[in-house]
Amino acid sequence: MTAATTSPPAAPPLMLDWLLPEFDATIVEHRVVEGDPEAIYRAITTVDMAEIPKHYAAVRVLFAARGAAERLVNALLGRPTPAPVPEGALRLRDMPEHGDWVKLADNPPDEFAFGVVGRFWGGETVWETIDADHFVAFDESGFAKIACSISLRPYGTAHTLVSYEARTQALDPESRAHFLRYWRVVRPGVAIVMRAFLNAVAKEVSDANPVP
Repeated sequence: MTAATTSPPAAPPLMLDWLLPEFDATIVEHRVVEGDPEAIYRAITTVDMAEIPKHYAAVRVLFAARGAAERLVNALLGRPTPAPVPEGALRLRDMPEHGDWVKLADNPPDEFAFGVVGRFWGGETVWETIDADHFVAFDESGFAKIACSISLRPYGTAHTLVSYEARTQALDPESRAHFLRYWRVVRPGVAIVMRAFLNAVAKEVSDANPVP
């Protein structure tokens, strides 16, 4: 007699599966964090991302190197150097639905999605100003779309699995070729930045719930 087998229930789709179902590149980082999804979701949306380079040397070096490379290329091509990004806190909970980086969707405490449209290869970064509800339909040549998701799932009885995924889709063949060459170079650095964010989230949760 053969024992009956049952299939595991199908996992629910991620927001990324409808925000950017087709993509040219993706990267995913995971971290198991002690705490429940509600507490960790609060940390995800309140961590100040502008502070991360100050506490993680690898991220600081990467950002400095990228800035120097862009300034060099702009100088060689005779382009003006872009104005520096204004300083200030940068938290997901404050991300607008109109701008460059925008909040695309959220479902507390399970997932938060955000994204941007722009050109970010060839030594020049240009972000488009968009409305979040136009992101999915945006299909203009010369650009690429980045959609990011941070999702949470219970892991055992006292931990949460936090997954950070970023997908990129170039919107025409020429942009795709440029982006994929660029991606081969920057992918390791992107992974470092994503891991630093997850580390900052874990620290935020730990600081909010110190062990007695």
